[in-house]
Amino acid sequence: MAKFPILCMAAAVLLMTGCVSQQKYNESQRRNAELEQEYRQLNQTMSAEVAAHDVQISRMRDAIKVSINSELQFPPGGWEMSNSARTNIAKIAAILAPHQTAKINVNGYTDSTPVGPELVKQGITTNLVLSQKRADNVMHYMIAQGVKTSLVSAHGFGEARPVASNHTPQGRSQNRRVELTVANRSG
Repeated sequence: MAKFPILCMAAAVLLMTGCVSQQKYNESQRRNAELEQEYRQLNQTMSAEVAAHDVQISRMRDAIKVSINSELQFPPGGWEMSNSARTNIAKIAAILAPHQTAKINVNGYTDSTPVGPELVKQGITTNLVLSQKRADNVMHYMIAQGVKTSLVSAHGFGEARPVASNHTPQGRSQNRRVELTVANRSG
């Protein structure tokens, strides 16, 4: 019989450790509301680009993901942003930068086509390197537009994580993209 109170106490402790404090819950709810507002603002501001399928904005559980068609952002085999890219990134940064508390991840992707000899001459020997240069370029431009340096990072993934088949021109076009993920947590 003496074991029963000890077991009850142990069960209560285990249950309590799985609980979230009211403060953490409230903070999570507040941040989700902020992300929802940012999501709506992005959709409204970028409505023409979304309608033209140049930009896709999706709300995930704890983040917002903005996918930008890289054909509109970079010349084939290049990493310098076009004027339309600068315009799109400036619109996004104008929404995210003023009250930024969330981490922004800039992810670059390529299709599976090997890099050409011109890129190799410039030190770009793989799609991974090319995707990193593109992501870095977007990140630095976002910083120039007011995004906090400490809350933005860039990652190149090369041809990993394709969203379409690399066996067709249309599929390769979809795989050449930059994605911005605005995460719920800044940590």
